[in-house]
Amino acid sequence: MTIVAVLAGLAPALVVLLSLSGLISAAETSMTAASRGRMHQLEREGDRAAKRINKMMADQEKMIGAILLSNNVINIGASALTTAALSAVFPGPVGALLATAVMTVLIVIFSEILPKTLAIARADDVARALSIPTYWVVRIFGPLANGAQWVVRQTLRPFGIKLSMETDVLAAHEEIRGAVEYHHSEGLVESRDRHMLGGVLDLAEMDVTQVMVHRRSISMLDAGQSARELVAEMLETGHSRVPLYRDEPENVVGILHAKDLLAAMAASGGSLDKLDIPGIAREPWFIPETTSLKDQLGAFLKRQIHFALVVDEYGALQGLITLEDILEEIVGEIEDEHDRALEGVRRQADGSVMVDGWVAIRDLNRALDWDLPDDDAVTVAGLVIHEAQTIPKVGQTWTFHGHRFQVVKRERNQITALRVSPRQEAAET
Repeated sequence: MTIVAVLAGLAPALVVLLSLSGLISAAETSMTAASRGRMHQLEREGDRAAKRINKMMADQEKMIGAILLSNNVINIGASALTTAALSAVFPGPVGALLATAVMTVLIVIFSEILPKTLAIARADDVARALSIPTYWVVRIFGPLANGAQWVVRQTLRPFGIKLSMETDVLAAHEEIRGAVEYHHSEGLVESRDRHMLGGVLDLAEMDVTQVMVHRRSISMLDAGQSARELVAEMLETGHSRVPLYRDEPENVVGILHAKDLLAAMAASGGSLDKLDIPGIAREPWFIPETTSLKDQLGAFLKRQIHFALVVDEYGALQGLITLEDILEEIVGEIEDEHDRALEGVRRQADGSVMVDGWVAIRDLNRALDWDLPDDDAVTVAGLVIHEAQTIPKVGQTWTFHGHRFQVVKRERNQITALRVSPRQEAAET
């Protein structure tokens, strides 16, 4: 048998097998690269191809396993067929080596690089065009892929590696966060937009203690005072809602709202002595300190209340949180005519920054575009104490995370003021 006759008989089968392998490779690339958002939007508009894609992507591990299994079956079959044909013309190892070289070139170029290049360029369109054949590939090879995965898990189990049968893919939030960070580094997303998108994604991971006003900083009114004294103190606080306590600050009996106070004053004809301020105060809303910001935002919107008091597991008051506090995690500081920009943060002529100890790390990062970690501490003072593993004395200096922290003022065991500046080498860079 001549080589021409062998190639003539082998060519049709190879063309069919390599074409199938190329289509499957294109399907794998396009399915994983297709826009999830666009597919869901097309499904809502009645696109059947998008619906099939979303159904398969719901079990991504099974889909990829079935595609890889079918692709390997086709490639191995084509290689075996080529090896048998060429071995008939070139007996011995020469035929096998020649078949290996030929099939490596054909598979890499025409079944991998070419189809995947086309698929990545038009991922959405290719995925929709190949949704039907891909669906049937998953239907046929899916059970075999699940069986292969079970064998792999059982093989790894004696080595102490236990894998769940559930799909373990990258969380959608982390995927979005990575895309935002990438586009920000490329200059396509502004810093403000980056912080806003990151703030939305962080709500589920943060609890109310990370943004609440600490109990030491809460403005409170003693319900035992006269109405005239309460009104004067209410005006002095500058807040629209202030907690009322009786006997001791831990015993909060109500929340005084400025609008309710104004309405009561108007009804009394302006006579402050006739006001029953504890009577017009609203019932306080207590929430546990473990509540996530995402859940609390939903609770604020559902109950149409913008003010809550945070308590620990023993019922002790820890702080307060408002709807504005949560929104500021997304959009940054919301300032009105009574607020002062960058409160607690004062830039110095030498490039350093004077920071009050109670300033939140997240606020400082946003204000100065820094990247100080806030995993182990909420405030700047807490970060210094955590890193130093002690309560520093006035004048002590610590350097970490690319910045130099000098304790400027301390009251008892509380750091109240620090000077923060970049390290010299960081500044020179």
